[in-house]
Amino acid sequence: MTERPPALVSRLPQVGTTIFSVMSALAAQCGAVNLGQGFPDFDCDSALLDAVGQAMRAGHNQYAPMAGVPALRQAVATKIEATHARPYCPEAEITITAGATQAILTAILAIVHPGDEVIVLDPCYDSYVPNIALAGGVAVRVPLTPGTFRPDFDKISAAITPRTRAIIINSPHNPSATTWSEGDMRQLQDLLAPTDTLLISDEVYEHMVFDGATHQSAARFDGLAARAFIVSSFGKTFHVTGWKVGTVAAPAPLMAEFRKVHQFNVFSVNTPMQHGLAHYLQDPAPYLQLSAFYQAKRNLFRQGLEGSRLRLLPATGTYFQCVDISAVSDLSEADFCQWLTREVGVAAIPLSAFYGDGFDQRVVRFCFAKQDDTLRAAIERLRKL
Repeated sequence: MTERPPALVSRLPQVGTTIFSVMSALAAQCGAVNLGQGFPDFDCDSALLDAVGQAMRAGHNQYAPMAGVPALRQAVATKIEATHARPYCPEAEITITAGATQAILTAILAIVHPGDEVIVLDPCYDSYVPNIALAGGVAVRVPLTPGTFRPDFDKISAAITPRTRAIIINSPHNPSATTWSEGDMRQLQDLLAPTDTLLISDEVYEHMVFDGATHQSAARFDGLAARAFIVSSFGKTFHVTGWKVGTVAAPAPLMAEFRKVHQFNVFSVNTPMQHGLAHYLQDPAPYLQLSAFYQAKRNLFRQGLEGSRLRLLPATGTYFQCVDISAVSDLSEADFCQWLTREVGVAAIPLSAFYGDGFDQRVVRFCFAKQDDTLRAAIERLRKL
């Protein structure tokens, strides 16, 4: 007899390898400049590394408290109150997570029951819909307005039903690099006010908002904060994506349910890194200066591509730049990205990968969280298109 593993029914039958893994592998294979996957190619502040090293040497190497190291939860609460004027209790309303992706999954598992509906706004980060499926929920995709990627509140309103359990929003937005305005957030607050719909607000790019604008966190609005899990990421903020340390802020009753799940899918997060981050957060300058840091890189990349056949879309937040490829190629977004990587030597991500139906609007996404020399090398190649 030939031995074989027992048959199983997949929980995620439609899911394969992510587009980020595919394009990063192709970029490595082709020796291309990888502006696809969203991670920096430069180091974090040495002072942060020193703080983590000191925490290790001080003996902070065993399990952290389930909800997170108290000093880090206090530092997060202090930061939120300073930046968004919203007090959160560090003991009951702040939890440290193994990155933002885990935070979002945990929030969904905590609140979504089989058959519940969760509204997601297409294009969206690729973990949202599989997370909803794992909870037994139903993802209801509502498109952002093509071209501008603005929320269409009439369509969002029409999608809300008695079965709607939550809505997930993301600002600054990956992949479009747009940001929600104060008016957008107030309109969402008014829309949700008569409902029991919860909010998961993905704010991992909160410190990357450009041209003097202010990040409009859900924490700034009473009616949203009262129903929101607000997610952020130290990996994005401090250039340490591989550390996988994130945060969630939520009212105590919501956080109590969140922690019931968190304690069984992660329990606790890397202890010395939490102590190091708590120490590093005592100085707000690194995160307060982040918008200017990335705006300079955005400007370098955009100025380098001015006059090329790639049409630059507005980029008001995140570390991404979307471009319209219509004047360059008749290929689909996905085929263009493959061609660009192989033949031009620059990797990008097709926006169609972020849509449930693969909607193709001839737009691809570049990441400019790279050293200036890396960006200049990519610009030189892209200007030849």
